[in-house]
Amino acid sequence: MTKKLVIVVLVAVILQSAVSKSPNPASPRQRISINDDWRFIKNDPPGITEDLSYTALKGSILPTGNELLKDHGFFTMGGTHGEKVAYVQAAFEDSSWRRLDLPHDWGVEGQFSSAGGGGTGRLPFYGIGWYRKKLTIPASDAGKSIFLDVDGAMSYAAVWCNGQLVGGWPYGYSSWRLDLTPYIKPGENQLAIRLDNPANSSRWYPGGGIYRNVWLVKTSPVHVAHWGTYLTTPEISAASARVHLKITVDNNSSSRVNASVSTRIFALNAEGERTGSAVSSVSSVDLQIAAKQSAQAEGEGIVRNPKLWGPAPRQKPDRYVAVTQVLQNGKIVDEYETPFGIRSLKFDPNKGFFINGEHVKLNGVCDHHDLGALGSAINYRALQRQLEMLAEMGVNAIRTSHNPPAPELLDLADSMGFLVMDETFDCWLRGKTPNDYGRLFADWHEQDSRMLVRRDRNHPSVILWSIGN
Repeated sequence: MTKKLVIVVLVAVILQSAVSKSPNPASPRQRISINDDWRFIKNDPPGITEDLSYTALKGSILPTGNELLKDHGFFTMGGTHGEKVAYVQAAFEDSSWRRLDLPHDWGVEGQFSSAGGGGTGRLPFYGIGWYRKKLTIPASDAGKSIFLDVDGAMSYAAVWCNGQLVGGWPYGYSSWRLDLTPYIKPGENQLAIRLDNPANSSRWYPGGGIYRNVWLVKTSPVHVAHWGTYLTTPEISAASARVHLKITVDNNSSSRVNASVSTRIFALNAEGERTGSAVSSVSSVDLQIAAKQSAQAEGEGIVRNPKLWGPAPRQKPDRYVAVTQVLQNGKIVDEYETPFGIRSLKFDPNKGFFINGEHVKLNGVCDHHDLGALGSAINYRALQRQLEMLAEMGVNAIRTSHNPPAPELLDLADSMGFLVMDETFDCWLRGKTPNDYGRLFADWHEQDSRMLVRRDRNHPSVILWSIGN
């Protein structure tokens, strides 16, 4: 084995351990990385006759965002599409396709050219790509709710499970969830994901492909909802901090259930691990939840002598985690972790920004999502190294230009003490390039905006929201 190969193997092990870190293994909730062993090919199958464009699939894609609309259930499935396309069928033989692990950016692998339009690095990020993966579901998972969580796919994603169109998401920077429960079965299952990344879609290099991490989440039918906790610290002093927590619990079963929700709070060390016994708790709340509906629990706890989260180098990014348990008939059916920080923010029009009572000048950068010559595929260590270099330059603040960032960026910002302006889009209805977010704004701005806030609202590093560039 050559020295170069040894280095590559070691890096791969380090990166895999970084993205596969999981919560308490005894928890009834499982969040499993499914980045490994996908099959990939560019372009649609030869001779395809069905229209698989976003325009054709729109009626079946829009319902994916229903939980993020003010009027829930506003969109209903617009019919089935693509079921006769060879690439979505379980029996299709894909052994000739390229075998790869995610995250993957097909654009950075190509040759520089003048095509593609815009200031996009002149790499072929555009085009159609297909990904397929087999999922084996054990019989012991019968009765569970099973979800596909995608941190980001560039772009206009459409997902089939066992030949049926499940949904998708057009904005390549959003994170999103699909409920696979009605489509999946014990034994072997087939996922197929089609991306359609248009040219002239960006003023910078967006990348192409499933360029962020992908997860399979398994829960009890009664569980904490997707991004279902909202934690604030409205009162802080040297002696104590009041922690306010709202929890949304989903009941995916076909009958009304009684459940109780309780939360304990633990301190975290620099590696994000729990230390010692609980420092506080939130009293148990009893819920009655109708079939296929949600309910909300709300409560407070007091943390004595709190350690505050603040930006380096003058302050320390100390953190806590709220561990929420859902019980039915005295049995724990779900456990959900919410990392957070205790800090106070103040923006004074005359004096500037204050955190924890200290005036802090924002020395910020506009940080695009790609990793330079490595492309857009999320790489934990490369992102960490980028932040380390920024810190050495004196940077303490990041604007996520001009889109929702990878979840790993905010995790690193939390642990390293960076301040973040979290941004939604580059444009609204009036686009800046022919195929950019301006095409999506009318239909998707509400879902994408709520996605960003719900996903990122508990990160102590996020001190500002940006509704567009």
